[in-house]
Formats: sequence, C-alpha cells, structure tokens
Amino acid sequence: MPNTPDPTLAHPSTRPELTTVTFLSTVVTSPLIEVGDYTYYDDPAGAEEFETRNVLYNHGPARLRIGRFCALATGARFIMPAANHPMIGCSTYPFTLFGGDWADATLDIATSLPTKGDTVVGNDVWIGRDATIMPGVRIGDGAIIATGAVVTSDVPAYGIAAGNPARVIRRRFYDDDVALLQRIAWWDWPIATITTHVRTIMAGQPKQLAAVARQEGLLHD
Repeated sequence: MPNTPDPTLAHPSTRPELTTVTFLSTVVTSPLIEVGDYTYYDDPAGAEEFETRNVLYNHGPARLRIGRFCALATGARFIMPAANHPMIGCSTYPFTLFGGDWADATLDIATSLPTKGDTVVGNDVWIGRDATIMPGVRIGDGAIIATGAVVTSDVPAYGIAAGNPARVIRRRFYDDDVALLQRIAWWDWPIATITTHVRTIMAGQPKQLAAVARQEGLLHD
C-alpha cells in the first residue's frame, strides 16, 4: 500500500511538528465554502476555525471556492461580498442591516446592489501569511500570493502577486508553458499516479511533466 496522506484526516502529517497543518475539506462545514482535497491551512492558533476566523462576512449568496493542493499560510483571509457597503448614493451606511423601518425602506436597494460573485482560487495555489483576498477575486492555477498582499483584482495562472494593492510582479513560466501545465492538470491525476511522479511534479519543468503525462496517457497532442 502506498504511504500517502489521507485526505479524510484533519491532521494528515506524520511529523509531530506539523500538527498545525489541517486539510480544510475535513473541517469546513459552511455550504458557502468549497475546498478541494489536499488543500491545507497552517495555523498554530487552530486551523479548524478557518471558516469563522478567516472567511469574513460569509453570508450568501456568493461562495468561496478553493481548488486542490493549495497551501494557505497563517492569517490568510478572504473578505466575502457581504462586506461591501452601498456606494450608489450620498451615504455608504448599511441601514438595511438593522431591520425595522430602515430595512423596510431600503431592502430593495440592498438586494439589487451589484455583486462581484464568487471568490475562486484555482489548484496548486500558494497564499502567503496574512494575505487578504478581496470579494469576487479569481486566482488562477499555480499562482503565488505573497505575504501581506491585498488582492483586489484577478491573478492569472502561475502569476506571482505582491503588494497592497497586489500587482502581478512576474509569471512563473512563459505563456506556452502555462497553457501546457493547465492542459496537464496534474492535480486531477489519480493519487497513485501523482505519487509515482511526485519528484517531477515538484522539481521538474513543464515539458518534463508533459512527457510523464503522455507516458501515462493523460495528455494527448
């Protein structure tokens, strides 16, 4: 039997110093949050509380969707669209929030405000410590979000974004290789195949990984 982490365990690492690492799919319960297998959050204060401490203003209809094999460092936060205030008139004060006559007079305004929709994080994304992802942002596969970044706009696949507001400072690979990696989509391979070729996935170049994918019948030209 292969010795690989069990995606159904909250704390999958056999290393005692990594008990702070938690597979999020095992602890998230909110129907508004979707997390793929093997995506983890690392927090010494308790990664199990991710959905209440790190996903803020999470009351529908927008969802947070995170792919597989992502790595989230301590303090990574997602601001959901419910945090937004109206900016169509003289005041940004959320009168509707408090119910009563205020809500009766303004509910139609609040429910018709534009929204940026779901916040989407692709596969194999690394989000650094204390990074903040703003509502409706889409982060592509293989992207890296630097420590302390405030991401206010979309980040392309295999882009590296840093700063406040974050900007893409470079791409990890040339466009042709990015397109190739997304066709390979190693994160969707069977775990046994990933395990067999984990060294190439971790340290190989896109064309080397493409050769493996063709060998396995997982990439066709």
